[in-house]
Amino acid sequence: MTGLRYVYAVCRPFGTPLQAELTGVGGAPAGLLHHHGLVAVVSTVPEADFGEQALKAHLEDLDWLAATARAHQGVIDALTTVTTPLPLRLATVFRDDSAVRTMIEAREDDFRALLDRLDGRVEWGVKVFVESEPAEPAEAAPAAPARPASGRDYLRRRRDRGLAREETWQRAEGFARSLHERLAERAEDVRLHPPQNSALSGATGQNVLNAAYLVSRAHSEEFVELVDRTKDEAPGIRVELTGPWAAYSFTGNTGNTEDTENSGNAGNAGVEVT
Repeated sequence: MTGLRYVYAVCRPFGTPLQAELTGVGGAPAGLLHHHGLVAVVSTVPEADFGEQALKAHLEDLDWLAATARAHQGVIDALTTVTTPLPLRLATVFRDDSAVRTMIEAREDDFRALLDRLDGRVEWGVKVFVESEPAEPAEAAPAAPARPASGRDYLRRRRDRGLAREETWQRAEGFARSLHERLAERAEDVRLHPPQNSALSGATGQNVLNAAYLVSRAHSEEFVELVDRTKDEAPGIRVELTGPWAAYSFTGNTGNTEDTENSGNAGNAGVEVT
């Protein structure tokens, strides 16, 4: 192979072949590089795009970054169906196969310990949102909004709206806390991430819970059913489930993301040309 080596993940050897049509970043086919009983999943990328300086420039290009993140995630998702991968940070690139082998040797003990811990487990993401207040009916738009009869009436309405929002928020927090406790009982590990900023994520509503759960594949169906049963428990509160993902939130410093947000990971891009 000529060109740089883009490394998606490290895993143990697995018997199931990768999908024949599976392609990675830049449309290049993903391949396996075996070393010391581990496997690096790699593809070849051009130095013109992934050399250190070119890559730094590309990381400022959101369209390029999004396309690269999608391709990266596509390979990780395919791997997750057949094995337990340790995803590396987006845009982890090495000079050649020899440099990839050196990386494996340097981090071999950590890789093996993590693979032992995560074997047969996947990550599920659960988010709870307070739904946005419904918009005014279209037919009411032409009419002038009812005006407060007095200053006192204005203050009363304002206070009532504030109390209603506070009540809704407290109800949502109670629901999220209860749901998290139930889910944590069925998970082997948990990560609580900061609430999402709706302006950045594009998600509607206010994020109350943003959590990742490490669940064995054997118990995943039960976990999903539990989440599904809660979706209609609380009017005005939305529950979102994503996964199963590679265990991004539980792989420490293998260079992975802390948030599956799952799954764009563009914010975790980096430059590592060795």
